[in-house]
Amino acid sequence: QVQLVESGGGLVQAGGSLRLSCVASGLIFSSYAMAWFRRAPGKEREVVAAIRWTHNTRPFYADSVKGRFTISVDNPKNTVFLQMNSLKPEDTAVYYCAAEEFGEGGISTSQYEYWGQGTQVTVSS
Repeated sequence: QVQLVESGGGLVQAGGSLRLSCVASGLIFSSYAMAWFRRAPGKEREVVAAIRWTHNTRPFYADSVKGRFTISVDNPKNTVFLQMNSLKPEDTAVYYCAAEEFGEGGISTSQYEYWGQGTQVTVSS
């Protein structure tokens, strides 16, 4: 049974930082594209960052987070991270990690087979 479990969300002031983690189990982690999505209140789920299944190519970042967020993977620990710096109130959302076997690190929710339950990030002004 595949499980993706996120952690690291919370309440932070604008300008602060958070590091999200997502631990995967029940799959061959090194064969999966990994991505972080978010859904803000009243909005559609959108991609934040994604990395190809080989985990060794330049990741994709949404324009809204470029230069502030960094996605990384730790293959031995089956974990994907999202380092979030210079947080803004508009980053407030539920953040989800997602996995797609042999995926290219795409931006569409429909591409991803497995999802975590989400972790809330709230940025106060």
